[in-house]
Amino acid sequence: MDVSPPRHLKARKMPRQARSASTIDTIFEATIQVLLKSGTHRLTTTRVAERAGVSVGTMYQYFPHKQALLYALNERYLDRLAERMEKVCLDHHGKSIPDMIAALVTGYWEAKTERSEVTRALYSSAVELDNEALIDAFARRMDAATGAMLESAPIVNCADIHLVKATLLSVIFGTVRNVFERKLPAHEQVAIREQVIRMCVGYLSSADDDRSKNSGSSLCAAERT
Repeated sequence: MDVSPPRHLKARKMPRQARSASTIDTIFEATIQVLLKSGTHRLTTTRVAERAGVSVGTMYQYFPHKQALLYALNERYLDRLAERMEKVCLDHHGKSIPDMIAALVTGYWEAKTERSEVTRALYSSAVELDNEALIDAFARRMDAATGAMLESAPIVNCADIHLVKATLLSVIFGTVRNVFERKLPAHEQVAIREQVIRMCVGYLSSADDDRSKNSGSSLCAAERT
């Protein structure tokens, strides 16, 4: 993620060689395992080092304390999530609005639910962090990717693309977070996901309907050919 962490959460150094990168990957995976087993409050760099099979000295080469480790882990997670969603959006340039919305909702949902226990652990670990800059950077990337995808739609012209994408992403992000916090069963999650897709597609359609009744007041207008 292209953002500078707060000074007190900054890693000592980041890997430049493949071997060092592999060590960081091992440390991050060990951090997740300790989070799942013991929770944020009982996580320590010593426990993570033991789980990762590295020395405490190696840990301190990269992360001066627990908070810096958790910040780096969340940064890695959000960066990879953003990359994944950017690809989803790019792959659906020029598609129909229903296809775009289905891909956006399904892509984000699947990214969050593939390892749902990890997502919950990261939500919990972020509570104590000053990670507002990370969230903002992720949101900007999602805004840009979603906006570019919607603007490529062949039959819809959005007069206020910023408002449209902000509304769509707020609905999607908020719903997924609520599903996790409530720990809903899998069949309910699938049903809710499909309803969110229908709701978002309907939102764009209703914007077009509004324009036909009140010329110039809608968010999105279908281009007639």
